[in-house]
Amino acid sequence: MVEFEKRFSTEEACRTYLLQVRWPDGFRCPECDSNQSWKTSRDTLFCIACKRQTSVTAGTIFDRTRQPLELWFKAIWLIVSEKNGISALGLQRQLGLSRYETAWTMLKRLRHAMVRPGRELLSGKVEVDETLVGGPTAGRKGRDYEGKALVVIAAEKDGNKTGRIRMKKIPDASSETLESFIQANIEKDSLVETDGWKGYRGLTKLKYKHRCINGESVGIDELLPRVHQAASLLKRWLLGTHQGGVDKTNFDSYLDEFTFRFNRRASGSRGKLFRRLIEQAVQITPAYKM
Repeated sequence: MVEFEKRFSTEEACRTYLLQVRWPDGFRCPECDSNQSWKTSRDTLFCIACKRQTSVTAGTIFDRTRQPLELWFKAIWLIVSEKNGISALGLQRQLGLSRYETAWTMLKRLRHAMVRPGRELLSGKVEVDETLVGGPTAGRKGRDYEGKALVVIAAEKDGNKTGRIRMKKIPDASSETLESFIQANIEKDSLVETDGWKGYRGLTKLKYKHRCINGESVGIDELLPRVHQAASLLKRWLLGTHQGGVDKTNFDSYLDEFTFRFNRRASGSRGKLFRRLIEQAVQITPAYKM
């Protein structure tokens, strides 16, 4: 933290870093692609060719924010340096913010940035299953999920380990919903392993190899173990970091953060995670204002 605060102690230092991350080969005008520009007194870049002025934060998650970049950078550092993440209340306290809503909105934008545009699809052997988040409901069995969040999970097989994962909150476990998720997240010709639920029966028609695993034949502990591990860790994370107080209307943003952390769990460098999140933050425009 001392080293971080020394490097990003001013707004100018943060803007310079953001400029380098966004245009590593030098500024290119988003309008005409010219590399000829000069910096104005308002910290914008003036294109000599087409006369357009561009802010380093325009078109990023930092666009039109009232918070200084110094605060944003510190928030990002706190998020990536905490192994299990940080709640909006914890972020509010550490940043010294007067309003909880400010911390909550900052976290929402940053979670949005955790989904990298054009990310590679899962491939090879991939387990897929659904899970209920929110705990068991007495008297309910199978895929009866009334009052709970239904989440579909895909987990790559990496030898005996778990590779990358994908998660999404879904309204139901119909074949249309499950197939849409699989097509959006798994490469064609991959081997998709599922249980015997009827919603997966049409995968071969979609050019996937499909293996149906019967829980009675292999034992419950061996049935899709990577998906079950990811589901268990997700529930533990939601309870531990967020005390189960998750806004169901924005539930996918929590899944995005968990996926970002899980897929980078082997990284020992907080600095690399910080840069990666900054890189993704400048590629994404938020769909909401702050």
